[in-house]
Amino acid sequence: MSEKKKLNPILAVFITVFIDMLGVGIIIPVFAPLIIRNTHGMMPLDTPEATRNLIYGILAATFAFAQFFGAPILGTLADKKGRKSILQVSIAGTCFGYILFALAIHYKLLWLLFIARAIPGFMGGNIAIVLASLADISEPKDRAKNFGLIGMAFGLGFILGPAIGGLLAQPTALFPWFDYATPLWFTALLSAVNFYYVQTQFPETFKPSGVGEVSLLMGIRNIKKAFALINMRVILLTLFLQAVGFSFFMQFFQVYLIKKFDFTTSEIGLVFGYIGIWIAFTQGVLTRVISAKFMPPQILRISLIVLSSALILIILPAKWQWLLVIQPLVAMAQGLSQPNLTSLVSQLTPKENQGEILGIQQSVQSIAFGVPPLIAGVIVSIDVRFPIMAASFITLLAWAVFYFGFNKKEKPLKVDINA
Repeated sequence: MSEKKKLNPILAVFITVFIDMLGVGIIIPVFAPLIIRNTHGMMPLDTPEATRNLIYGILAATFAFAQFFGAPILGTLADKKGRKSILQVSIAGTCFGYILFALAIHYKLLWLLFIARAIPGFMGGNIAIVLASLADISEPKDRAKNFGLIGMAFGLGFILGPAIGGLLAQPTALFPWFDYATPLWFTALLSAVNFYYVQTQFPETFKPSGVGEVSLLMGIRNIKKAFALINMRVILLTLFLQAVGFSFFMQFFQVYLIKKFDFTTSEIGLVFGYIGIWIAFTQGVLTRVISAKFMPPQILRISLIVLSSALILIILPAKWQWLLVIQPLVAMAQGLSQPNLTSLVSQLTPKENQGEILGIQQSVQSIAFGVPPLIAGVIVSIDVRFPIMAASFITLLAWAVFYFGFNKKEKPLKVDINA
């Protein structure tokens, strides 16, 4: 009996993403207070607020820019060497980065924190490998709902991760030794578990081609290549703008909660867990139902404009409880947009190049995630609402590009990305 028959690839992909995102979610409630409030003494106590905002933005961008260089390399290696072995390398590197993060907090070394964010960023391109594995085993008609299932794993990771992170960072009578480093040690342990799971349960979904050029500059070349693909240009530009907009929100919503509502670490964790519930519901249930009735372009023409509208609503309430009403709308609109954009990118790609083209997609998203924190780290010192307003406006641009730019009658065509 072959490995593919013994192992369930979709289940393996789901669990791998879940464990990975659980680790990412655990860090969420710790990261912003660590820098914005300087609660653990990572910087001198008299460090100005504007400086702390900027350092937080640079740290957030460090992860994304490292991913910009790492994702296409991992994606191409996954085509060249196979999905499984490269996925294991990336998980091992991520685990090492989390260990360095914990050590940076323990010893109060800000410079080490930058290295600790860069390594998981570079290795965090493993999502491109996971998506390529899913594309390997998905029929075209099932791709959107299968990508939605992976979105559900993202959501579940965000349900449990932030709540766990918030709890582990707070000393208690039972565990007085808990501090901001504790969630990072736990995350490193999760990464080790993820490595073992991939080793024993993740089947190889692709016969390696053995070809493909690997270079540190692949990310830069991928940006040029991405927008040279005529029949993918609108999709990738939409994806880029949508990622820029959502990055403004995700990276600085924590800061907004801290500055406007004085949220604690555990409260931030619970709010992000609440968002995760709605993302999981949307991508695990709603996306599968809607994708059975509507094509991705039809969904995106609605979901993107709804997302833009929901984001601007966030800055209106004077009481935080109203955010519990608005956040489901944000989560559902995002939960419908992301898997359908990924599905369109995958449909435009020949099977033998899924790893590379999804690496290109990851490059586009990584540069999109890297730019907003640098800008938001400055403008948030002027007005805490500005990053959220930027998120709404840029998402509106993404909707306009897709609505007016995507050929409604043209079916997706396969492309030669080596042309």
